[in-house]
Amino acid sequence: MKLPEHVETLIVGAGFAGMGLAARVLRDDPAADVVLIERAADVGGTWRDNTYPGCACDVPTALYSYSFAPSADWSHTFARQPEIYAYLKKVAADTGVGDRVVLNCELEAAIWDEGMSLWHIQTSQGALTAKALVAATGALSTPKVPDFPGLDQFSGTTFHSATWNHEHDLRGERIAVIGTGASAVQFVPEIVEEATHVTVFQRTPAWVIPRADRSLPPIQKALYTKVPAAQKAVRGTVYGFREALGAAMSHATWVLPAFEMVAKAHLRRQVKDPGLRRKLTPDFTIGCKRMLLSNDWLRTLDRADVSLVDSGLVSVTEDGVVDGHGIEHKVDTIIFATGFTPTEPPVAHLITGRSGATLAEQWNGSPSAYKGTTVSGFPNLFLMYGPNTNLGHSSIVYMLESQAEYVNDALNTMKREGLDALDVNESVQVQYNKGIQHELKRTVWNKGGCSSWYIDAEGRNSVQWPTFTFTFRSLLGNFDRENYSARKIESVEA
Repeated sequence: MKLPEHVETLIVGAGFAGMGLAARVLRDDPAADVVLIERAADVGGTWRDNTYPGCACDVPTALYSYSFAPSADWSHTFARQPEIYAYLKKVAADTGVGDRVVLNCELEAAIWDEGMSLWHIQTSQGALTAKALVAATGALSTPKVPDFPGLDQFSGTTFHSATWNHEHDLRGERIAVIGTGASAVQFVPEIVEEATHVTVFQRTPAWVIPRADRSLPPIQKALYTKVPAAQKAVRGTVYGFREALGAAMSHATWVLPAFEMVAKAHLRRQVKDPGLRRKLTPDFTIGCKRMLLSNDWLRTLDRADVSLVDSGLVSVTEDGVVDGHGIEHKVDTIIFATGFTPTEPPVAHLITGRSGATLAEQWNGSPSAYKGTTVSGFPNLFLMYGPNTNLGHSSIVYMLESQAEYVNDALNTMKREGLDALDVNESVQVQYNKGIQHELKRTVWNKGGCSSWYIDAEGRNSVQWPTFTFTFRSLLGNFDRENYSARKIESVEA
């Protein structure tokens, strides 16, 4: 579709978050004036962009899918990237959301107009206004590439795992992989057979446990198709197990040694070299950083044609990389597996609120929001996958659907009461976040002795949700109008 001059609700991003919200709005009102803009040429978000070899989800697909759009077509309990991407495209078509998406349209700026109670928005396809603006750009949408000295002088090929260069042939090459996080553990085992040698640069080791993945037999898929309640029951069972796991991992520290025993046994089985095992054994409490799921990562690092460097990378030369001990490693290609920028989302630099400051300026490196969804001083702005909504145990889709209910209720409240603007009271937001940070103090993410991307520039955990996901859903079950200042035409009410 074409970009309109005005829209009631503009959603930025057409991944799980944006499409989930749009689908919820359209279920209430198929004629709702809602438009999504997507900077890429298709929907799908991170599952469209991340196409590196071996890319898969580390949450069971029974849970990592929309509750309103079950599928019996998954090939494995942990779905691969092409399947999730295909699933999202099918959901877009089936729900009508796809007809509301303006593709190849990137947000450039959004400025709140206090007098008109509108957002003035500039995109790569032109300008428009919107009554409500939803930032659904995700936490894993902008790759982070460290600026190592000499990187611009490197004569070989470089790329980030999130923007995989499929045109580049890795056969026979010497490859440096920078990072040992969730993407590296998936793609490194896939490329070692092609490469002459792979050198993996590790800053901090991670706890790795087996991934209980299996293929779904035809009889199980047929059951899901003929008896949808069976698939719903499996989803509920997986959800319950994951909630118990989350409680154990984050709060019940007395059970953590059991998880650590599993991880250490997995390491002993797959890595025979005791020196390498020492390099791969973390010195922090399991669960403090994201646990990695893999059945072949550790054994891959034990291969003769793979080296693990645990002194980090300090610089790049014309034909190699230099580690923390000053040793140069000759390589042909550098692949960055260095993650994203969840505590510094780029979209925050593009949104200017009531005071004239951008969201990034107001946050100053430490994001906070009310219920992870609204920010005082930014009327009619809603965040999907906002601060303190990330999980270490379950599916973010569950959180996104909870937010979609809340935002949809807020939009309906505005229509029902004839409101032009809603702005969460600052005192309410501050008190809410005090409670969140108080709960996080008791969790393994805060006191587990590690440095993780959960902790922002101010030393706050502005990423994780501290407790059960059903608590979050209950909090966002209904829009709490009393905690917002509302504006009508020519009048303001508290």
